[in-house]
Amino acid sequence: MDSSVFHPDFKAKPFWWDAIAMGEDDPPAELPPRADVVIVGGGLTGLNCAIELGRGGTKAVVLDAEPLGFGASTRNGGGVSGGNNVGKGLSGAKGRQSPEEMRDWLRAIMGDASEGLAHIEALVQRENIQCFYERTGRFVGAWTPKHYDGMAAKIDTLNEFAGAEASMLPRERQREEIASDYYYGGMLVNRTGKIHPGLYHRGLMQAAQRYGATLLGRTKAGSLTRIATGWRVETSRGPIEAGEVVIATNGYTGSLTPDLRRRLIPVASHIIATEELDPELARSLIPNQRTLADSRRILTYYRMSHDNKRVVFGGRARFTQVTPEVSAPILHSMMLARWPQLKGMRVTHAWTGNVAFAFDYLPHMGVTQKGLHYAMGCNGAGVAMLSYLGAEVGKKLLGKTNKLPVFDGRDFPTRAFYTGNPWMLPMVGSWYRFRDWLDRKAA
Repeated sequence: MDSSVFHPDFKAKPFWWDAIAMGEDDPPAELPPRADVVIVGGGLTGLNCAIELGRGGTKAVVLDAEPLGFGASTRNGGGVSGGNNVGKGLSGAKGRQSPEEMRDWLRAIMGDASEGLAHIEALVQRENIQCFYERTGRFVGAWTPKHYDGMAAKIDTLNEFAGAEASMLPRERQREEIASDYYYGGMLVNRTGKIHPGLYHRGLMQAAQRYGATLLGRTKAGSLTRIATGWRVETSRGPIEAGEVVIATNGYTGSLTPDLRRRLIPVASHIIATEELDPELARSLIPNQRTLADSRRILTYYRMSHDNKRVVFGGRARFTQVTPEVSAPILHSMMLARWPQLKGMRVTHAWTGNVAFAFDYLPHMGVTQKGLHYAMGCNGAGVAMLSYLGAEVGKKLLGKTNKLPVFDGRDFPTRAFYTGNPWMLPMVGSWYRFRDWLDRKAA
């Protein structure tokens, strides 16, 4: 462990929490005996669902086992995808359909995925959520020349079906976007944004309350029982009955819904924030203030903080939960590989959150039993996708939608003998690191 990377004021918590009072600002509410809708999960999915229900005149009760927003909703990197992150999920249709059917498939999947960005932009404006949202675009660095060619082959598809406003940037022009020669050029995707996750979540909490939702943190749902009038939810505060229940737990889906748990792979994503940088250095790193990512299997994603004073750098330091003493030096080393000019800059914050991958790499919403709904499977694009799907579940419950997303009711696959325990992830991580090394060596 390289302890020299840690600042004397280091905090093992999300940088975004410096702007919010995590756990201290949970609304003081009592658990009612009954609700029209109970939502399990107080993150982006659950709150967007509660807001949509409230706008339609239905008051929801939102439960969270931890303080509201304690999970990935306030632990992510703050990138807002424009629908370009569903690429891996599209491969499942190849070879099975005619060219015309394939185009329809692409149009449906990528078109609906792109709605996440539009939803967030409209929501932030309508509810006046002060969360430093900007549509700044994204630069995705190519790990190898072959990866660059692969990106270039997808440009037309992204632009036609997701409205990505994407273009390729060759290596000789790379410094227009990042003060580094680390990549072999890359892809610019203009239709993406960035946000302050903590302030966005708090704005959602305030909006949900305005629309009549009851928000209950530190209230764990222990069991679900079907009853004549809907569902009975046993919680750590007592029972509550509801006509409908929404499971909005994504990467934290557990024993409450074992059938859903076995359809998701929770993957840890680790992030650090640096100390404040010299202003001139800070301005030079990302000239156009975009979010950054790359094409490696061991993904990294990074950006400047909302005040443009420090780097927020995330990635798969490990695929499972580890302490900051393990993850922070790894991420710090990854950061220096891209920006050697940051040598000597120390880490002030380090944290981890769970993302959830589906086996088909697509998001999912639907119903497991009558009155038991779900939305989950962000596959690393949860800020936009889960906000959108949460709202869509709310519209569906209200019966106020003419067109359900293509992600609704799709087959939600799992694997034989998989129970939701991702025991295989360390091996997957090692294999991915080897493949990345091999690709780069051959470049």
